[in-house]
Amino acid sequence: MESIIRVNHISRTYQVGAEKIFALRDISLEIFKNEYVALMGSSGSGKSTLMNVLGCLDTPSGGEYFLNNIDVAKMSDNELAEIRNRQIGFVFQSFNLLPRSTALENVALPLIYSGVNKADREARAAEALKSVGLNDRMTHRPNELSGGQRQRVAVARALVTNPSIILADEPTGNLDSKTSEEIMDLFAEIHRRGNTVILVTHEEDIAQHAHRIVRLKDGLVESDAMNQNIKIKQPA
Repeated sequence: MESIIRVNHISRTYQVGAEKIFALRDISLEIFKNEYVALMGSSGSGKSTLMNVLGCLDTPSGGEYFLNNIDVAKMSDNELAEIRNRQIGFVFQSFNLLPRSTALENVALPLIYSGVNKADREARAAEALKSVGLNDRMTHRPNELSGGQRQRVAVARALVTNPSIILADEPTGNLDSKTSEEIMDLFAEIHRRGNTVILVTHEEDIAQHAHRIVRLKDGLVESDAMNQNIKIKQPA
């Protein structure tokens, strides 16, 4: 199997006054191409810090991080921004959509930073919205969409740059249980299409959709195992 992410003994510390806080203590982890991995843990376990490091939103205090065999731990902020834009699609709990922009404009946004011309941006954004079942909602603004539809727009925005990795941070945290299941079915479909999916959650039920579950506690990997009880949508 081809490795897409490899972290060796990474740590992340923060200085708060005179106190040093260890968010990550000594994490070694390898994630392979087209895996579906859940990072599980309670508040304070280090899962959000690890997500920020894996997503190139933060840099480790120590250790090594290789993304597609590129050493990202030593990159500049501009280089990290380019890696984020080209290789990683983000989905957040709070959707992070621009309220005055249409679904199409929200999805096209990452392509502006990539220098894609307007016609191509709109065509690719429309294709991404179709892929998440929103071809009839392209001109709607976020306040005209349900919570589930807003999260689908966020997923389409994550997909529009054709990233190798989808990184989802508590993607069902603001959704009811039925809508949560629909969004998790969508992630399963994205994984089937060939993306590597990394899901950050504190909910056991949501983690059970992943094929591998990495549990964190106190900034350390507590366990890392394949999921023998994957939740699969039953045929109607």
